[in-house]
Amino acid sequence: MRLSEFDYQLPRNLIAMEPANPRDSSRCMVINKHTAQLSHTRFNLLPDFLTRNDLLVINRTRVLPARLKATGCNGRTYEILLTRPQRSSPSRWDCLVKPGKKICGSTQVTIGKQTAIIERSQQGFQITFPLLADEHCNQWLEETGTMPLPPYIRRPILPSDRDNYQTVYAKIPGSVAAPTAGLHFTQSLVGEMQAKGISFADLILHVGYGTFAPIRSENLDEHVMHEEFYEIPQATMERIQKTREIGGRVIAVGTTTLRALESIPIQGLSGATRLFIRPGHSFNFADGLITNFHLPRSSLLILVCAFLGKETTLQCYREAVSNKYRFFSYGDAMAIL
Repeated sequence: MRLSEFDYQLPRNLIAMEPANPRDSSRCMVINKHTAQLSHTRFNLLPDFLTRNDLLVINRTRVLPARLKATGCNGRTYEILLTRPQRSSPSRWDCLVKPGKKICGSTQVTIGKQTAIIERSQQGFQITFPLLADEHCNQWLEETGTMPLPPYIRRPILPSDRDNYQTVYAKIPGSVAAPTAGLHFTQSLVGEMQAKGISFADLILHVGYGTFAPIRSENLDEHVMHEEFYEIPQATMERIQKTREIGGRVIAVGTTTLRALESIPIQGLSGATRLFIRPGHSFNFADGLITNFHLPRSSLLILVCAFLGKETTLQCYREAVSNKYRFFSYGDAMAIL
């Protein structure tokens, strides 16, 4: 299968720079998975398309404010983006550095009141906070960092992004990118769904910066997928089984949730997954998917094509462009039911 098969033309003005306000007022394209019939609605009307006994599985990961400003001993400034903590120590991270060409060997920098050491690694760079206790690292980031908005959002990071780029049900810190399908939910919409008999279950998949990494191999068999950690509670598996028994649908909120669920046969209920979901994948756990509109030639678009079918998915994307839907992280939603 070729990467060029998963391309589409997107005008730059359709890339959302700001979220909908309120967030559940975003547009939503609803697709019948079996008939490919399309409906155009608003996300806050999604309960009209769901039924009692449906189960939404959500990703409760919380985005860390992982973008930092650093100053070197010579007064030079750097922008640091933390991408993945080392398993051995939460105070040591893989990172991106700008300008990285100025880093030679080991470079000491200051970030706020903390001293940090930047070093080159095989993957790029690593940064260590030698005076920061592991258990205090996340709290320090909350106080010091700014939100790691995607590279295609070309504007200054605003104070409002700290809330806007976080789901209302975020709980466990660990991501450096948002599970964006969940950004459309409000507390009132969740309450409305629950009142209708629609249930929620949760899991964790910490989204890594690799989610933005382009696929560089035209032959998809040669692509090595980025690694992300996930954990699924036994209670969630029991809810999924019960939903199936009573005739409800299991609907994954986001590609991250779907990737975690589909990793179970390989990794069990927790682990570090490198699963690359492509057309031909046999889905085991989800009957529906709520997602955003993703970048051309991306692993996320390929996952949606695997779930809905390549031709149907690309036709939906052409329809979205024609109807001026807003794309990517702060954009509109797509519900495959």
